[in-house]
Amino acid sequence: MDSIRSLVLKALLVIAASMILVAPVIANPDGPPNLNLEQDPTIDFGCTCHGGGVASDSVIVKIKGVPQAYEIGATYNFTISLSHDSNTEGGFLLSDRGSGTFTVLEEEGVREAMGDPDSVSQSSSGNDWLVPWTAPDSDVGVIHFSLVGNAVNGENGADEGDAWNILTFSIAAPGTATVSDDESLALRTISVGDYDNLFKQEVDPEALEAERQEELAHNYFEYGNLYYWTTLSIIIIAAVVQGEFYERRFGGGPEHLDMRLAVPQGIRRGVLFIGLSYLFFWSLNTGKPYGWPLVLGMLALWAGYGIFRTYSQAKAPVRVEDML
Repeated sequence: MDSIRSLVLKALLVIAASMILVAPVIANPDGPPNLNLEQDPTIDFGCTCHGGGVASDSVIVKIKGVPQAYEIGATYNFTISLSHDSNTEGGFLLSDRGSGTFTVLEEEGVREAMGDPDSVSQSSSGNDWLVPWTAPDSDVGVIHFSLVGNAVNGENGADEGDAWNILTFSIAAPGTATVSDDESLALRTISVGDYDNLFKQEVDPEALEAERQEELAHNYFEYGNLYYWTTLSIIIIAAVVQGEFYERRFGGGPEHLDMRLAVPQGIRRGVLFIGLSYLFFWSLNTGKPYGWPLVLGMLALWAGYGIFRTYSQAKAPVRVEDML
């Protein structure tokens, strides 16, 4: 008989020890307790069993539907939600320090907080909780709220992969602030957290390098062509100017062109110049790539130079060899 009792006692001790060891790693699906691991109020010091015991702005704690000032005895529908870059569900703890009354909606996953009748929390892990709050029956002045939100990763109970944050806000006394209409009130949101962190994305170094190389190749092609053809155009223009100078200085000027040949030649070159000039300005106005106006401009200049050469030769004096 004594051996049976001893065996039962050992089994109970093993079960008790197992419960003690397992308890810390199990999350609180029924909401956080009134006191955290350090026996400090959770509503003031946060969920120290999660996230390494330190608050994090990586989780955004939001509450919607909060008025600027309360009306005595009025009921407001608060909506509590959490946002995190990877953790999509979690829990909360909301307190008004006993000033008003929270309505517990089991169907919304909301319950009275453990050990604190003046607060409410989630009854199971989730998000987007509806919490009706009724203002006090008399003017008690400014009412201060505290909201702890915990976004969990759902792995290994409470661990460092969870993230929590604390949002504190106040509702002014009746008649001391503008009261929003129902539509504006439903959209009014108070939050805490880093929104930049929420939208931050990991960047692939190889993708960045490929993008940089593509940009370099594009710039090399674009600006290389621009500088090459621009330089070539300048050289051609300089060569033409130099040729005109040497012809007039050392060659006795341009050769004579009979008017019977100069007139039709001048007309053809004039029509060509007008057409190319029109196309040049058209390419500028329509925002064509730089190659269009550059090529059309050079051709128009060449046609214009042809008109100049025709005129110069027609005006040149007739030399003996021109009459033979």
